[in-house]
Amino acid sequence: MNHSRCNAGSPHEPDLPPYQTVLSETDWGSLQTAFGNGKDLPKVLARLLTPDPKAQVNALSELGEMVGHQNTVYEATAPVAMYVAGILTHPAATTPRPYRNIPIRAALLNWLVSTAYDASDEIVGRTEQYCPGFLAPGTIMASFRDLRPMLYRAVSPFLRDSHEDVREAAVIAAIILAEHPALAGHRDHLAVHARAILDTSGDLPNRRVARKALEAWGHDVPAPEPFLEEPWDWGPHSDGRGDLEPPF
Repeated sequence: MNHSRCNAGSPHEPDLPPYQTVLSETDWGSLQTAFGNGKDLPKVLARLLTPDPKAQVNALSELGEMVGHQNTVYEATAPVAMYVAGILTHPAATTPRPYRNIPIRAALLNWLVSTAYDASDEIVGRTEQYCPGFLAPGTIMASFRDLRPMLYRAVSPFLRDSHEDVREAAVIAAIILAEHPALAGHRDHLAVHARAILDTSGDLPNRRVARKALEAWGHDVPAPEPFLEEPWDWGPHSDGRGDLEPPF
């Protein structure tokens, strides 16, 4: 179950603070993670910028456990997501992964997909049925969801990336983030990308996200594929690891 605390976000798309600022100005030791406080997070985040792709992927997996364990949003989840989004343009994000001709940027985006999905309308709507006040102002979950316009601004430059894996991960992240009311004006543009996912992607969770978004936004979609309708917690990379499994 997700935990929660916050400030209301403003209805625009502000720039992310530089990742260096997030790293240096966050009081990591005061923030809750799945296994205590976040005092060790700066060391893990720093490994994302190493030239060793195995170290980068292992760091992402470790972050998934520390701030996304059991699909939960913790106090430290928000600044970690801001850092991950902030390094999407860093040269280290272009490191190719061994055995796969895929830049690490795709894994960073897929990590954001998984985290954004844990805070999506679908997931929090079901949680609210059992935890009234889950999204009340001042909660961790509400605070994280208020970051969606900022995270969208970091993700959106990769919607037309030349690499298919990066492009698809960016589209899915953007679709989920665009549930924020301030991003409603982007939905028609994103619908074009969502249709491309349905036309070309073999990733079933991603196809599910694209289909549901098109339906929610009032667009016609092809007849649903029955095998896409799985239990409610079956989302993109819902195991928290996604493409972080070996081989690296």
